[in-house]
Amino acid sequence: MKRISVLVLILCACFVSVAWGQKNGWREFHRPNMARWNPYEKVLNVNNVGNLSLKWSYKTGGPLGSPAIVNGVVYVGSFDHNVYALDASTGALLWIYTTGAEVVNSPAVANGVVYVSSEDHKVYALKASTGKKLWSYKTGGVVMAAPTVANGVVYVDSLDSNVYALDAKTGALLWSFATRRGSYVNTSPAVANGVVYVGGGDDYVYALDASTGALVWSYFTGYGGYDYSSPAVANGVVYVGSDNDNLYALNASNGAVLWSYTTGNGVDSSPAVANRVVYVGSNDGNVYALDASTGALLWSFTTGSGVYSSPAVANGVVYVGSADGNLYALKAKTGKKLWSYATGDQVQASPVVANGVVYAGSNDGNVYAFGLKQSGK
Repeated sequence: MKRISVLVLILCACFVSVAWGQKNGWREFHRPNMARWNPYEKVLNVNNVGNLSLKWSYKTGGPLGSPAIVNGVVYVGSFDHNVYALDASTGALLWIYTTGAEVVNSPAVANGVVYVSSEDHKVYALKASTGKKLWSYKTGGVVMAAPTVANGVVYVDSLDSNVYALDAKTGALLWSFATRRGSYVNTSPAVANGVVYVGGGDDYVYALDASTGALVWSYFTGYGGYDYSSPAVANGVVYVGSDNDNLYALNASNGAVLWSYTTGNGVDSSPAVANRVVYVGSNDGNVYALDASTGALLWSFTTGSGVYSSPAVANGVVYVGSADGNLYALKAKTGKKLWSYATGDQVQASPVVANGVVYAGSNDGNVYAFGLKQSGK
């Protein structure tokens, strides 16, 4: 009886450890809450983030997409055609998988599998521990958007104008949806409450039934409103940016416009939502904080160039990159700059925050990891 009890305790401890690692990590572009917010981060805060220092960096052969962090491993794609798995503590290389073209966006990690898209028209499923290919699915066009995994299904967009739903275990096609005007789709889907939300290059935002791909609703942002911004979903509202200079708040059930906010240029950045505030960058070089209910401006922070990077929010701090080459940490309540770091090129990829460390990719080809200095070191 004692042996059985001990075995049960060990198994429970292992399960809790894995579950905690996945919960406290950042397993895909949106994070599982579809809002780029990590509510479990307790190490970094407004009082100590100014003490961030470089823990390690890893040089790849090209500009980088946004990383994913799960169970002590950093997964990141590079324009050099490769997917990298790095030790999150040291930056040591664990494995590399080479695709047929550039990997420009964030991997998604679920149940021991890394899902990643490539400009070779394919979506790949790789074993997280080794990088071994489990399956691949070829779409009809370049795949630049990050996949999203929910309830055993991989959702991904392609420049062939389709949204795809694939079985996460086998890669089998479950359904596909063609956009209205046959234009490209280049945003990472957000999945919430059985609905897939995605922005299209045909100036529409779409809501699709997650099980069937049937159209639930669509919203036309206006001609010239090409959507590079991936939607975020929080509290029954879809937030999405447009190249017509606006950030929109849409009712998640029917697509009705609740409010819109006009910036000084296109909004290619994907919004983050935390504590009833929406944070988003604009091509005009500013980071904006808006009241999530009304769209009222709370504050803005000016960088030295366009902000295509999507913010990440954790424990009262907003992290975001800029085309001026800097990674910034801003106070979420006021927009005050708390810290910055100059990389060797534009920071268009989106940073992530997990377990007291900030991870970010730069167009200089480096993956960076920043943490607090340990006492005595």
